Amino acid sequence: MPRDTTVLDRADAGQADDLRSLAAGLDRLQTDVERRPSLWRRLAASVLPPIIFVVLLVAAWQLYVVIAHPRPDIVPSPLDVAGALAHAWDTGRLQIAVTTSLERGLVGFAIAIAVGTPIGLLLAEVRPIRRAVGPIISGLQVLPSVAWVPAAIIWFGLSDATVYFVILMGAIPSIVNGLIAGVQQVPPQLRRVGTVLGASRWQLATTVILPAALPGYLAGIKQGWAFAWRSLMAAEIIAVGGSIGFGLGSMLDQSRQLADLAGVLATILLILVIGILIELVFFGPLERRVLRRRGLLLAGTAR
Repeated sequence: MPRDTTVLDRADAGQADDLRSLAAGLDRLQTDVERRPSLWRRLAASVLPPIIFVVLLVAAWQLYVVIAHPRPDIVPSPLDVAGALAHAWDTGRLQIAVTTSLERGLVGFAIAIAVGTPIGLLLAEVRPIRRAVGPIISGLQVLPSVAWVPAAIIWFGLSDATVYFVILMGAIPSIVNGLIAGVQQVPPQLRRVGTVLGASRWQLATTVILPAALPGYLAGIKQGWAFAWRSLMAAEIIAVGGSIGFGLGSMLDQSRQLADLAGVLATILLILVIGILIELVFFGPLERRVLRRRGLLLAGTAR
């Protein structure tokens, strides 16, 4: 009996190795063999164009202020906006706001991935459930997440739970729909090969289908982060007070109450810059790596 058990264990291990080899082999088969550009060249191709555009935009903004002389409370100059940022830094408000919002956004987004991934995989693999729940998920994705803020305040009060709830309701539908779309694009041959190799339904879903659906899944995660960040800002702007900490949304609303347009624009630009940096530093390289491994992006192509 122990000998039979050992044989079965070895068979299961060999089966798992075969499934992993299948996925790895497909990646190698589809990967372009051209030499990749250097790191500095890739950084220059992805970072320099937006920096140059921003510099030109700020120069045009400053030129308009010099020529037109608008009222500072209506059109503040770039120097006024930079001064508002410097003042917020000196008082410590800027550091607190950025730290609080980033912590909320990252924690809420991680929870959204942990919740949305099994839901998306379940809906993608079980057609009756997808037919019943899929339209609701799509409807939730279209629904503006700011609509959840009043209900969340009633349910959870002015606490961090309100903010996290709004983040989850904004991010989860996009992650779920992205995973469903990715699974639907998986070639049927992969399922047949996995079945022939003796994979169980769970092994087929997690070892074959999920890796093959990675490009669509990653697109859903990327969109989910965008919705999570926007949902966070909406919740922080509306839900102010109580035990809710001071975030970028609160900083934006505070500048609005003081009629400080330079502070409002400075906070808006800061929110925008954080979103762009996360895209350039994390999601952009990750997406290019996944697409290149799938043979969907030439090695010498910069995106």
